[in-house]
Amino acid sequence: MVSLIGWLDGLTASAVIFMAIIFGILSFYQSKKLGAKLLGIAGIMMIFSGLLYLGPFIDFMSLVSTGTNMDNSFGLYGILSYFWITPAIIPAMYLGAEMIIAEKKWIIVGIIVALGIVFELLLFIFPNNTFDFVNNNPGEVLIDASFNILFPTFFLAAGFLIAVLIFLGGGFAMKAKQASGELKRKFIYLSVAFITFVASGIFEALLSPGIGLFIVRSGMIIYAALVFLGLKT
Repeated sequence: MVSLIGWLDGLTASAVIFMAIIFGILSFYQSKKLGAKLLGIAGIMMIFSGLLYLGPFIDFMSLVSTGTNMDNSFGLYGILSYFWITPAIIPAMYLGAEMIIAEKKWIIVGIIVALGIVFELLLFIFPNNTFDFVNNNPGEVLIDASFNILFPTFFLAAGFLIAVLIFLGGGFAMKAKQASGELKRKFIYLSVAFITFVASGIFEALLSPGIGLFIVRSGMIIYAALVFLGLKT
């Protein structure tokens, strides 16, 4: 029987996925309506970043429907979740580069693509080396996965978060200081959005399933909303 913690874990993961998809679709719609290319790219980014919670979502669906956790023999839980890091980080960095240093955008994106390919290869070939999986109460709570800090995928994932924090969180904050009026407000939205994303990602990795996840995952929903508001014309 699914415990209270299991329900909290599963429902918050489901909420992040659904809200990210909703904001992503809204961004696509606004992008087509207004001819705003960057808003469409942000929509792709939001959908992929929401899918970072696909592992707990699938595990939750398995618990609710069958009373047992999903089969994680080959580290499938970790793959389902963290496969989406590269698809999410590429449009994020493109978005930041296009708005801050457009002339260097393809260099930045190229570096991220190369590192992302390495990350994905290590993830698929060595999933059980990439993560430490814990489930002390099978059938009651979701699987908990944390990065193995001694394996290269941890350093790549940490590097991606640092790049987002400095390049997007910090970059948009600098833009906000240089701007005024409506533009200033939109840059503030974007800066706070990506800082919130990074903070949520860090705490997600550090916290065990519990009430703290509700706060952390609320941050992911806020991030998607702020990106939408920051880029909406």
